[in-house]
Amino acid sequence: MRTSVEPLEGNKVKLSVEVDEEEIRREEDGTLHRLSREVSMPGFRPGRAPQRLIASRLGAKGLRQEVLRDAVPRYLEEAVEEQSLDVIAQPEVDITAGEEGGVLSFDAVVEVRPEISVPGYEHLSVTVPSPEVTDADIDAQLDRLREQFASLAEVSREAAEGDVLSIDVKSTRDGQVVDGLSVEDFVYEVGSGGIAPGLDEKLVGTKASEQIALDVDDAPGGPVHIEVQIKQVSEKVLPEANDAFASDASEFDTLAELREDLSKRTAERKRAQAALALQEQAIDALVELVSDEPPGALVDPEANQLLHNFAHRLANQRVRLEDYLAAIGQAPDEFVAELREQAIRQVKADLALRALAAAEDIEVEESDVDEEIVAAAAQNNTTPASLRESLERDGRLAELRSQLKRAKALRWLVEHVAVVDEEGKPVDRSALVAEAEAAASSAVEGEA
Repeated sequence: MRTSVEPLEGNKVKLSVEVDEEEIRREEDGTLHRLSREVSMPGFRPGRAPQRLIASRLGAKGLRQEVLRDAVPRYLEEAVEEQSLDVIAQPEVDITAGEEGGVLSFDAVVEVRPEISVPGYEHLSVTVPSPEVTDADIDAQLDRLREQFASLAEVSREAAEGDVLSIDVKSTRDGQVVDGLSVEDFVYEVGSGGIAPGLDEKLVGTKASEQIALDVDDAPGGPVHIEVQIKQVSEKVLPEANDAFASDASEFDTLAELREDLSKRTAERKRAQAALALQEQAIDALVELVSDEPPGALVDPEANQLLHNFAHRLANQRVRLEDYLAAIGQAPDEFVAELREQAIRQVKADLALRALAAAEDIEVEESDVDEEIVAAAAQNNTTPASLRESLERDGRLAELRSQLKRAKALRWLVEHVAVVDEEGKPVDRSALVAEAEAAASSAVEGEA
């Protein structure tokens, strides 16, 4: 078999394949042998039909067509592998010679994954939330803990954000009370946004015995008129931050010990947030370097997969997609357009990481594949040998290598971008890189 490749417009190539007649003759012999075991003919036991009789019944042209139906896809697959083509769509095949006899020749227009460039990837800079813990951070955490132990004290002043009110809510539609949207002696925190848009703004500045009203257009079941009677205004009284409070609210005996623990927990959280931002911002910065629009052959299946995954998550909650969209007031075409934009971003990120890997000569060693298979096998309660066999049988081993290469490229990117906080101060990346690498490894394991 001889193959050649000719570039076409865009990211398509013409793959030309030529197979000698002797090889096709061997294919014909193999086809006759297979058919003799599969077909049933009068006067012969099943699987015992003579090959010469089958050949006579088919005729030379019919036999050649039977051969081509099975052989052309196989020759095409071998030619794609021989030419190292990364095919992303079903090829268009045109047999140019050999349909009735002689040498077989065919052309295939093949859409391949585009190879892009990301100029300037070496000089990217990203901004992440500062991972440094300040006294203000610890105070905020301590105040949140104190709020959990707060008591309420009735006040006669006007209500402010954070106050707790006792209210009666009466909702009417066309003059009739809507039971499901009406309640008495309801305890409500001003600013929580838990009843209706615009209500909190109206509650601020009110006093006990006063009444407010507003109209809500997007209430469940349609527009309603809401009347709220303020019965009592209470403020939160936080316990004093001292050793006694620390002992009551935690496993620590002193406030100093509690603050130290809050500092450690806050540091872990801020490092995790900064690490996640580092990875996301690095990918976003890399994607910005991609000037080419990705082909639909890559974007369409990605968008369809995003839609499938989202609908599946809703189905697990027994919610239909159309009901969800109606609840949030979004048109289906707008939702699909958003998913497509997300798919475009993900495809660009994939192409950009591939380009970075090529530019930096990043390769995947067989030991990398072995380690990943061992980890994935343990996670899926199987043996590494069984998992490797499954990946090879399903043709997924090459994709696993590709995933590992992209993960390596992402680690390179995270390790080399300049990192600053919101004030432009350099950030020590050491702990953040470790967090980001763990996140990247988890993502690869999920894909595998």
